[in-house]
Amino acid sequence: MTREELARRIDHTLLRPYACLADIERLCTEALEYGFASVCILPYWVERAVSILKGSAVAVGTVIGFPLGANTPAVKIYEAEQCLAQGATELDMVIALPALKAGDWRTVRHDIEQIASLCRSAEDPATLKVIIECCYLTQAEKIQATRLIAETGADFVKTSTGFGEGGATLEDVRLLRSAAPPHLKVKAAGGIRTLTFAEQLIEAGADRIGTSSGVTLIQQVEEEV
Repeated sequence: MTREELARRIDHTLLRPYACLADIERLCTEALEYGFASVCILPYWVERAVSILKGSAVAVGTVIGFPLGANTPAVKIYEAEQCLAQGATELDMVIALPALKAGDWRTVRHDIEQIASLCRSAEDPATLKVIIECCYLTQAEKIQATRLIAETGADFVKTSTGFGEGGATLEDVRLLRSAAPPHLKVKAAGGIRTLTFAEQLIEAGADRIGTSSGVTLIQQVEEEV
């Protein structure tokens, strides 16, 4: 895989709650320099990132209901509306984990559908990724969640927040890819720090890689050349 091919699969991520403006500016500068697919930042920084990346091919992504997925639907909707209005074009929302674990799939579906509708109706239609936080789910729950997400209009199922008890695994990516129909993409995130692991995840079926180590991964590609 070439440097460019890998870069276009990377969501360059900075979700530390104590990140400052200089950190966000550096993240965006790196995304421009290396040609990453997007930056993934907290909602607080969306407006600033949009202003830095305006006119570029780098998308501005942010998180909704993060990191627990336990916000009420109205709060998630308001958060999504604000982020879209400020120019975000990719939303990574956390699935309603309390409802999922309770077997309340109707609530889970409605929660996602509302955000998916907002993304589709935005002036610049946005990409929606749904984080299911695999480390807390059974195999059956992972499969059911993936199939449900595919029916809601979302674009991706995502393995992890990076804030849970576990991150991306090859086994989970393979499972999600096998459960997802062709139109639903898979994003792996959480603990991806080496080129070898990133390439293994892509081979297993990941379409995007969410990582704070994007620059390191590209540098490892260059070292191999």
